Amino acid sequence: MSVARRRLIQGTALTAGAALLPNVPAYAAADPVTVEADGIKLVGRSDGSVLVQDGAGTDRVLLSHFMLKDTALGQQRTFGGSPALITLPDGRPAVQVTYTMGSSAPGVTVRGTFDVTARKAHLKWEVAGSGTLTPSGFQFSRTVYGARAPESYEALTVWERDARGGIPYEVNAGGTYVETWEGAKGYFCLSSTNPAGTNATWIHAPGTSTGASTAVTEADLVLGDLRPRAAGTIAAGRPLGVEVWTDQPFNLYKAAGQTMTLETQVVNGSGAARKVTLTWWARDFGGKKIGGGTLCKDLAAGAAWNASFPLTSPSQNIVFTGVEAVSGADRAIARTNLSVLPEFTYQAGKESMFGLANYPWLLRPSKEAVLGLVRTLGIKWIRIAYAGAPGIDIATLDANGIGHNVQLSGIPVGGSPEQIAAWADTNVAKAIAADAAYFEVSNEVNQPWMSGRGADAYVSDGLRQVTTRLAAAGSRMKVMNAGLGGMDHIWTKNFHEAGGWDLIDVFAFHPGRGNFTPDFAPPPEEWTQGSSGTYWNFLGALRKARQVMAEYGGDKELWLTEAYAPTRPNVWWSDTYRHAAENTLLSLALAKSEKVRAVNWYQLHDSVIHHPQEADPANPEYHYGLMNRDTSAKPSLLAFATAARVLDQAEFVRHLAFSDHDIKGLLFTAPDGPLSIIWSRKDGYVLNSEHGDDPWYASPEPWTDTWTTRTEIVAAAAAGTVRELNCIGQERSLKASGGKITLTVDGAPRIYYGLAADPDRKPGSRGRTA
Repeated sequence: MSVARRRLIQGTALTAGAALLPNVPAYAAADPVTVEADGIKLVGRSDGSVLVQDGAGTDRVLLSHFMLKDTALGQQRTFGGSPALITLPDGRPAVQVTYTMGSSAPGVTVRGTFDVTARKAHLKWEVAGSGTLTPSGFQFSRTVYGARAPESYEALTVWERDARGGIPYEVNAGGTYVETWEGAKGYFCLSSTNPAGTNATWIHAPGTSTGASTAVTEADLVLGDLRPRAAGTIAAGRPLGVEVWTDQPFNLYKAAGQTMTLETQVVNGSGAARKVTLTWWARDFGGKKIGGGTLCKDLAAGAAWNASFPLTSPSQNIVFTGVEAVSGADRAIARTNLSVLPEFTYQAGKESMFGLANYPWLLRPSKEAVLGLVRTLGIKWIRIAYAGAPGIDIATLDANGIGHNVQLSGIPVGGSPEQIAAWADTNVAKAIAADAAYFEVSNEVNQPWMSGRGADAYVSDGLRQVTTRLAAAGSRMKVMNAGLGGMDHIWTKNFHEAGGWDLIDVFAFHPGRGNFTPDFAPPPEEWTQGSSGTYWNFLGALRKARQVMAEYGGDKELWLTEAYAPTRPNVWWSDTYRHAAENTLLSLALAKSEKVRAVNWYQLHDSVIHHPQEADPANPEYHYGLMNRDTSAKPSLLAFATAARVLDQAEFVRHLAFSDHDIKGLLFTAPDGPLSIIWSRKDGYVLNSEHGDDPWYASPEPWTDTWTTRTEIVAAAAAGTVRELNCIGQERSLKASGGKITLTVDGAPRIYYGLAADPDRKPGSRGRTA
């Protein structure tokens, strides 16, 4: 049972699932052992359990048992124990429990030590006596009294700066299980935990080996009306902590003129009172400072300080905010983004090309909020949806007109006929039950890239097994090959020769991209391999795909089942946050120009599915989201929405051809008339080009425009006023005169309404038919 679905106890009733444990009374037997500090008290009871009370004496949590894991002994838990009062090396008292183990764990001992400081209990379990311990599987039990909400899990993070410069980023600081009472909260904080290993009775609490046959697990329980990161600061003993948030899902507002309130909590995690200075700022996409200030306050040890900073929402825009708390040599920072994106009525329906590659699986703050965001962004396709999959359920997608596919992997290539049949039977049944529109048979099976290996086995052991079963079932579901990592034309040639081409309705691949603009299109014979090779280009890959499809025939659809603009901070191979927004818009426009049926963007927010919302700064794929880890928007999210809106019913006409060959453009028709997207490549196609040999690169702040060359061009205008939109949809009006307008362009693509149907014609020349 998931944590979110726990039935927490009320009064003295035990948590659901607690039948696994002895029914421990809510109050102690004779001779309890107690320790207490400001706001917290521990009672060690004669049955070995430890009762946690708050400062008012209210029973909050009962800690009863410990579960160890062992490769030889399996899972073994404690059965009661004996408490004693001990003195720690620093002179403070603590409750120590010597636990009783069952006969199936001979020689194994478990000892718990529990001490308190202001509003915090430190919990430690020491295990000894077995050379085959598996500390990663350790757990402890808890019973929560009088809860007013289900237990929830929050990843804990801390913002850091690299000493070499660049922009700040989040690092993982463990996780916390949040208990909610009337007017109070409790936080079980651990340096490492996996919520998938936590259930109604046990909290996953990985231990650390301390010797050949010993290990220790530690955790902290913090009580108080705090935010999660404040509790994490107190638990870890960091001197200062700060957290920022708003009361709006995704910090996303719908119109100009609204009050956007940046909420802040600062906590003094040190053991002494201190004066804290709090500085905050807010800047828009152009770098204009739209808010900020400095406050000071004396904070007691362990005390929290809440502050609210109101801002007025601009028109379509993004507001970058930061808060810094300083006391002496100690400091803590936090950042988040506030954004403004009006609603829009999309018309393309399932003819739309806009989709998500990874199911929107983290339903924070709610399924309804995530569904609303998906609709706001114009997303009409979900790559992976089936019964039991994380994310928005199929019925809800159907009810909202959102198409859904399946992508299922794990083909037992080279396995026995029975294994191959079992895989195919199971996954075809899953796809049919999901009523999937498309079945993408596995994912990125073309490794090593451009080696050509495994195409024949993939066809025989996977793809053909699927198509045979779909035909037998009378299914009309369309079939995609496994989305290829990059445009691997060597693997595709072998795939064609193995008979795979005739089995698919859709050719799918993932045009990965490094520090190149999306319109970088080197010829395939010049592609270089490796982690920073030019193989990872966007437009060149699209054009090669089109060439291959024309050669092999069959009138296949082209899908990009993963596309992205990664924003890993301070790495030259990734986009800056500003370039990512520009490249998101241009990638989608180029996909439309190359007649791509659908683009599944990878992914909705920064995270990895097995460690939801944990910071993972070293993992490149963690940074592929349109939103940050805290689900606030990156500029990329507004750029995706801008592309979805301007291209919703657009049809590609041609590439523009200005007399200056460094000026690039795309011409579309749309219900409102001709639509042009124009940019310059006078600064080249390589981004972050001044990097050194080290992967590290000092990323600029997202409001910093790094294009250095501005060029004025004259374009033909159809009206006296031309509307210009930048990559995040901000609009301004430009005046035309005499059927001409002067535009200033650089490396950032801009959208124009009101230009002529042939905006690239030379001044004075006769117009040409588009």
